[in-house]
Parts: sequence; C-alpha cells; structure tokens
Amino acid sequence: MRVSAKSDYALRALIAMTGRSDGRAVSAEELGRLQDIPHGFLQAILADLRRAGIVMSQRGQSGGWRMAREADTVSVADVIRAVDGPLVSVYGLRPEAVNYNESAEVLQHVWIAARSALREVFEDVSIQQLSDGALPEAVTSRTADEDAWQPH
Repeated sequence: MRVSAKSDYALRALIAMTGRSDGRAVSAEELGRLQDIPHGFLQAILADLRRAGIVMSQRGQSGGWRMAREADTVSVADVIRAVDGPLVSVYGLRPEAVNYNESAEVLQHVWIAARSALREVFEDVSIQQLSDGALPEAVTSRTADEDAWQPH
C-alpha cells in the first residue's frame, strides 16, 4: 500500500487543526507553514475534506478552517477516503467488483483481505488520538513487533 502525499498532508493538517489549544479556526497559510505543505495543494485537500463534511471554512477576520465534526469521530480511513477514494482498489475498481478468470480469482480474496487488514487499523484511529499522541493498543501492539519496522 502506498500512502499518497495528499492523504499524509490531509492527516497532518487535521492533527494541527485539532491540536490548537485555543480551538479557533486556523488559516490555510498557517496550516501549510506548520506542516510544510504547499499552499495550493493544501487548498485542494481542504476542499476535499469540506466536501466530505470533515472540516468547514469560516470567513471573516477570525476566519480559517476548523473541524466540522468532533475529532474523535473522524478516523484515518474517513480522511483517506475523502481525499483519495477507497482504501484498496485494483486498477480503479473496488476489490469486490474485479472479475478474474477461474485460475486467478483467488487474487480477489487477497485484495479483500488486505482491505480488511487496513480497515482494522485505519478505522480504529481517530484524528483526536493522533493529535493526543495516544494510539489504540491494537495499533501500538503492531508497532511493538520489530519486524513491523523492517522494510521488506
């Protein structure tokens, strides 16, 4: 699996937004500066997140961006889907929509199992947990395995 720059930037922007102690809206310029995200790219990402109902924009003197939902109700999976689409796709199709001939149809089971494994992590981690630096035990236990850190 590859995590796109778009998903990474979206998550970093939401962490910065959620981590504000004053709870006020934050400008795209400030978010970009805090997380080293190119401004134009960030604007497109924020538009995707707004369409998904994850963030909202506020105009005016104290305008900017803020969470549209409570950060503990927004999962990593929600964010990835908002900016990149399905967690797993096979040449643009959802795994259950791919048709194989009889000799290769077992691949569909691999793609669906991979999506299930990603969901186990991505749907269990909220933006609030990321902002707090307090990941669920199901996630931290996976990173405790030394093999998880190896680039095979």
